[in-house]
Amino acid sequence: MTNKPENTVPTSLVTMPIDPGPVSALAKGLGASRMEHPHQNLDRGVRAAMARLSGGVSTHAFIEAWTDWTFHMTESPGRQLELAELAQQSALKLMGLTTTLSPDAAPPFTPKPFDHRFDHPGWKNPPFLMWQRGFLAVQDWWDQATDHLRGLRPENADRTRFMARQALDTVSPANFPALNPEIIAATFATGGRNLIEGAAHFAQDIFKTLTQTHDPAPEGFQVGQDLACTPGAVVFRNELFELIQYAPQTEQVQSEPILIVPAWIMKYYILDLSPHNSMVNYLVGQGFTVFMISWCNPTGDQADLSLEDYRKTGVMAALDAVNVIEPGRKVHAVGYCLGGTILAITSATMAREGDDRLASVTLMAAQVDFAEAGELLLFVDESQVAFLEDMMWDQGYLDRPQMARTFSTIRSEDLIWSRAVRRYFLGRDDLPTDMGVWVADTTRMPARMHSQYLRGLFLENRLTAGRFAVEGRVIALKDISVPMFVIATETDHIAPWKSVYKTQLFTDCELTFVLTSGGHNSGIVNEPGNPRSSYRSAHRPAGAFYVGPEDWLAKACSRQGSWWPEWQGWLRAMSSGLVPLPAVGAPENGLPLLGPAPGSYVFQT
Repeated sequence: MTNKPENTVPTSLVTMPIDPGPVSALAKGLGASRMEHPHQNLDRGVRAAMARLSGGVSTHAFIEAWTDWTFHMTESPGRQLELAELAQQSALKLMGLTTTLSPDAAPPFTPKPFDHRFDHPGWKNPPFLMWQRGFLAVQDWWDQATDHLRGLRPENADRTRFMARQALDTVSPANFPALNPEIIAATFATGGRNLIEGAAHFAQDIFKTLTQTHDPAPEGFQVGQDLACTPGAVVFRNELFELIQYAPQTEQVQSEPILIVPAWIMKYYILDLSPHNSMVNYLVGQGFTVFMISWCNPTGDQADLSLEDYRKTGVMAALDAVNVIEPGRKVHAVGYCLGGTILAITSATMAREGDDRLASVTLMAAQVDFAEAGELLLFVDESQVAFLEDMMWDQGYLDRPQMARTFSTIRSEDLIWSRAVRRYFLGRDDLPTDMGVWVADTTRMPARMHSQYLRGLFLENRLTAGRFAVEGRVIALKDISVPMFVIATETDHIAPWKSVYKTQLFTDCELTFVLTSGGHNSGIVNEPGNPRSSYRSAHRPAGAFYVGPEDWLAKACSRQGSWWPEWQGWLRAMSSGLVPLPAVGAPENGLPLLGPAPGSYVFQT
């Protein structure tokens, strides 16, 4: 396929609404193959109400997990004896602590790396030391008790462990003012003012939860002024997204522009936060022309938006617009998280069709295979997906609080309980940060798209199983021939790095893989100058043999600093040289400037 002509606007750029056709969302992707009988609609309505009460969590899935675990445990007397011996050993270790009570003694039980509930030095003193160690001993016992067992479905073992951990977290001594030395010290120091302020915070949060309202962004963190403030203009808009072209900051630019496809599960400006840590600002300052997709925040009227809409009316329409503004030039395509998944699908489809407009593909914390998708898989099985589908069928989308609860419970120790103690018992306000403001600025998921995503990718893993069809024909990631740059983060609990690494297993092209410090967001927003940053990288030539993640990790040397400079150097190497500054927009070809960045869609609530 040749590049688009210079003097015409491609048909995908005509800003017409997506026509869902005569078939409703119910029959087009929410678990139904036909218009259902009213009695079945009654069933779905009841389940939708139950789903809203449970936050979208299917009680059937977790009851099944406990039942499976219980039956197999009763049939395993050897495991029961093992756990009894473990309980005895743990009790003896705790008794040994009571005789010494030395805070310098080697701890037999320690919190997990992301668990900061016991960081206060008061936990090293009796009696708090015993309460902490006793809780950690019970937590350790349940971790062992819910380990994989012969005959027990692995996912049920993982779910049982997850539920046991959630139940234990509710009774942690850190949650009770009389048992937490940090709360006791703060109460004495303030004369109880911390508890009064904490009660006020609790009342405020309850009110916001019930009314579904949000606090405005604090001073110094206004979107368009302090955040998402890299200069640019909206050069294209349809019902799904706005396309932002950023103003150049150098006298010349690299010939090939960059098109960034962010995830639509959150707002795009995670990649354009404050000026000092904005990836967009960094790339523009390095002499690249950058285009950014800013997705709409869908409403119930857009329930029929599909994955194909996000590919065709989203990514492909944006690429067509970039080609109109910069005709004859290939494009460096960049995808983050879910945006990286749809970019991989788009790239494979373009390769199949002979569309050679991409110069390279960069995937950041993006999965193409979901067999090892971490603890998010705990929320994805037939029962869970059907439950969510019924809820979305009723309201037209997956709402923001429902997604936020899912991500929070995966790291409940830090994201729920530590925050609750800090806010409600210590009386401390959440300190505003640019990333914190972005995290609170959540979006909705259109019902049909989210159902297709959960079923086709998470539940059935079709993309790497050779069963994901685009326009009626299966696509293959191995068809991608342009160079790829793939970034994973070490402590990512949304896209675990070994899952992201599997991109190498399903592609044959030249590929550079980077494993960076940090989590799903902090590892990507990893600007130069951060003293805690480090990364590992390795290059795989096209057609090379596959190397597993453990072997790769053993050989890849760690380097201090941000991975951004290595990436921009790689982009330069994949480019064809400097050219004069391009125009912003293309009014003569039907793409006038529609307003300054960050546009209007980023403000949709």
